[in-house]
Amino acid sequence: MDFKNFKVPFEVNPQYAKKVAYFSMEFAIEQVLKIYSGGLGFLAGSHMRSAYNLKQDLIGIGILWKFGYYDQARNHDQTLQPTWTKKMYSFLEDTGIKFRIEIHSAPVWVKVWYLDPEIFHTAPMFFLSTDVPENDHVSKTICHKLYDANEATKLAQYILLGKGGAQLLDEMNIEREVYHLNEAHGLPAAFHLLKKYNGNLNKVKEKLVFTTHTPEEAGNEKHNLRLCHDMSYFSGLGMDEVKRIEGSDDDRFNHSLCALKMAREANGVSRLHGDVSRTMWSKYPGICDITSVTNAQEFKYWADQPLYKAKDENDEKAFDDRKKHLKKKLFKIVADQTGNLFDPDIFTIVWARRFAGYKRADLLLHDKSRFYKLLNHPKYPIQMIWAGKPYPMDYSAISTFNSLVEESKNNKHLAVLTGYELSLSKSLKQGSDLWLNNPRVPREASGTSGMTAAMNGSINLSTDDGWIPEFAKHGENSFVVPKCDYEKMSVYEQDNYDMNKLYEILENEILPAYYDQRDQWRKIQYNSMDDVKDQFNSDRMADEYYKLLYDRQ
Repeated sequence: MDFKNFKVPFEVNPQYAKKVAYFSMEFAIEQVLKIYSGGLGFLAGSHMRSAYNLKQDLIGIGILWKFGYYDQARNHDQTLQPTWTKKMYSFLEDTGIKFRIEIHSAPVWVKVWYLDPEIFHTAPMFFLSTDVPENDHVSKTICHKLYDANEATKLAQYILLGKGGAQLLDEMNIEREVYHLNEAHGLPAAFHLLKKYNGNLNKVKEKLVFTTHTPEEAGNEKHNLRLCHDMSYFSGLGMDEVKRIEGSDDDRFNHSLCALKMAREANGVSRLHGDVSRTMWSKYPGICDITSVTNAQEFKYWADQPLYKAKDENDEKAFDDRKKHLKKKLFKIVADQTGNLFDPDIFTIVWARRFAGYKRADLLLHDKSRFYKLLNHPKYPIQMIWAGKPYPMDYSAISTFNSLVEESKNNKHLAVLTGYELSLSKSLKQGSDLWLNNPRVPREASGTSGMTAAMNGSINLSTDDGWIPEFAKHGENSFVVPKCDYEKMSVYEQDNYDMNKLYEILENEILPAYYDQRDQWRKIQYNSMDDVKDQFNSDRMADEYYKLLYDRQ
C-alpha cells in the first residue's frame, strides 16, 4: 500500500465525513495486541471498532509498545511478579515510513507500523516506534514500556505520541480536520500545530478536541515546566509563552489545563463527570466548553449472543443453561490458576479492574467476620474472584493484591486471578453473577467494565458513580449504594458507610432473589441486558463524538 496521500480504505458514510485523527496512549483492540493497561485502552479499542462499524473517516494513532504494559506473573508464593516480554506482531504492516522528531533537543528516529481495518474490524491505525537501529539505546527505550515510571521517559512517550503522531500526518500528507486527544498524553501535537501555524492559537483551536478522564484536579498530570521545555515538549515555544497559554501560577506544567486552553471543545466521559469537570476547572479563565459523551463498549465484541438469543426468545431454561455453561468455562480458569474447584450453583461475585486505592478492591474484607459469614452461609453461600493489574510501581496497590492472594489461600470459595486482559475480562464478565464496583464517589469518571458485564447477564452492584447514574434502576436492572453527602465524611466514614450498604443490599436483596426468586433474578438480568444494549454500545458513543465534538464549529 502507498501510504503517501493515505485515504481510509473503505467507503466513508457521508454522515461521518469529517476527517479525524484520534490520539491515544493505549488501545485494547484484541487479546493478541498487548498495547494497553486498562480502562482507557478498553474504551479506545471499542471506539476504533465502532468507527469501523459506522464507516467514519477516522484514523487511530498510538505507540507500538515493545513490552506492552507488563505480563502479570506470580512469585513462588503466588504474590505478584511483573514480567516484561518482547512482543511480536506479524499482522502489522511496515509502512516503510521513517522520520525524525526532536526529543530532549536531539533527533530521534520514528518508524511507523499500520494495522489494516480488516484484521480486527477497526478504524485504520498507525503505531509509532523508536526501537530502530538508527537510535541510541535511550531513544530506543522510549517505546518499550507503557507508562514508564521514569519522569523523563514518560514525557518522551507523550512527545512521541503527540509530536510524532502529528508529524506522521504531515509525512503522509494526510489532512485531518480534527485532532482528538484521548486524555492529555498527546498534547505535544497541539504545540506541533502551533509551530506549524506560526503561533496562531486560534488555528490550533479549530482542530483540537480533548477528552478528559480524570475527575479530580490532583489526579491530572503535572510535570516540572523546565523539564518539559528541555525535553522539547513544546516544539521550540519559550517557557513564558507556554505559561501564558496554560495560565496557572504553578512552576509545574499542568497538561490537562493546557489542553483545555488549546482545544475548542472538551468532554467528560459521563454526565456526572461532565458536571464534576466543569465545576473543577471553572476557576481557570479561558478554558474551552466541557460537554459530556458517556463512555461505552462495543456490543458486538463483548455480548454473549447465545445468551441474548435465549433472552429474546424468552427461553428461560436455555438462558439459565447458557449462563451456567459460561460459569463453568470461567471456573476452569479458576481451577487452572488456583487449584480451587468453584461450584456453578453458588452465587459468584467478581471484582475485576485496575488495582488502585480509590477502587477499594478489598472493601468487603474491612469486616472479615461479616464477609466469612456470607462466604459460608448455609442457605445463601457466595464465591468471590478478584482480578486486575496494579501499576508495577504502585506499592500500595500491589500490597492490596498480595493481601487478597494471602486471604484466598486455603479457601475454596476465594480466588485471585492474574492476566487481566481482554480475554480474561470477557470470561469474568460471562461467568460472574454479580459485578462488584465500589469506587469512592466521585472518583470514577466513567468506568466501563460494568457495561460489558451487563452485556453478559452479570448484574451490577455499584456505588453511584461514573456511568451508573445514567443506567441504574435499583432492584430492576442493577443494585446501587444510596448516595449520601460524601463531602462531609472522612475517608474512613465513607468506606464504612459504603461497606455496610453493600452488605445490606447483598444480604437483604440480592442473595434472597438469586436463591429463592429465580424468576425475579432472571427478570433483572433481562432488564440489564436490554438497557445496556443500545445506550452503552460504543456505536452510540462514536456517533455522539461526531455530532457533539467533531462537527461543531
